[in-house]
Amino acid sequence: MKKIYIIIALLVVICCIGAYVFFTQERFKEDIQNEPIFSLENYPRVDASLATQPLATAFIKNFTGVNNLSEEDLNYTNTHPAYIKLINDEADLIIVTEPSEEEKKLAKENNVELEIIPVVKEGFVFFVNGENPVENLTLEQIQRIYTGKIKTWSAVGGTNDEIKPFQRPENSGSQTGMLSLVMKNLRIMEPLKENIVSTMFDIINLVSSYDNGINSIGYSYYYYATTMLQDIDANTANGIKLLGINGIKPNNKTIKDGTYPIQTAYYIVIRKDEPENSDTRKLVNMMLSKRGQAVAEEALYVGVK
Repeated sequence: MKKIYIIIALLVVICCIGAYVFFTQERFKEDIQNEPIFSLENYPRVDASLATQPLATAFIKNFTGVNNLSEEDLNYTNTHPAYIKLINDEADLIIVTEPSEEEKKLAKENNVELEIIPVVKEGFVFFVNGENPVENLTLEQIQRIYTGKIKTWSAVGGTNDEIKPFQRPENSGSQTGMLSLVMKNLRIMEPLKENIVSTMFDIINLVSSYDNGINSIGYSYYYYATTMLQDIDANTANGIKLLGINGIKPNNKTIKDGTYPIQTAYYIVIRKDEPENSDTRKLVNMMLSKRGQAVAEEALYVGVK
């Protein structure tokens, strides 16, 4: 008889736990599947960098309930043009990398104070050609490569070939990240003209190719170098290898838990004088809400919450 009571008690506990999990999940689903809270007409003017355009689009679709969006509805440019539009009051909100020194200066000259809010986590990554035997570099080794002190792959465990370090143009999101996150107070080497690559796709494409990239190294943001690039050109994406930094490989887990050494974020940037009751502030709050963060993670970004 005693055994029967124990079994009944256990069944009651299991049922209670099951009900709690079920109703908690259902409530969470309701939180992230609410009805539209904006129309396209009252949705703030949003711009985005190349790597955050899928995120911006995911937010628009979820918050308006409109899936068939035209180019006019989106109207994206890129990092530097987006900052210029925000400073000139031609955009209400931008989703971008951190501002460059020139962009900060431009805002100050126009008496605009920027409010910068992390919306998703990100990792700044380095990549080499898939045939390169090097798997890992320390942060110090990367700094020494890009100051010109390390010139051959043999100095970091590779072949006896000269390193070709690609760079991005000034004010690109990648170059701003390279200077602030990696080089910090170190002076980056003056690149040869042919080693400056205009777009994130081109730098990866060059490194992935055998003729141009076998001895090269480049940098980008994790989301672009993996998720976005697989959709754009899987062959190019598969032709590179992301390097571990200080022995830690970049992936969603190591970026989420902070163990990957070069941590950054994509940011919501608005004008600091934006009224508290504006649609723009409402959109910021929605992007940072449980619903907004679920939308971001569904789009394969790494949430900040």
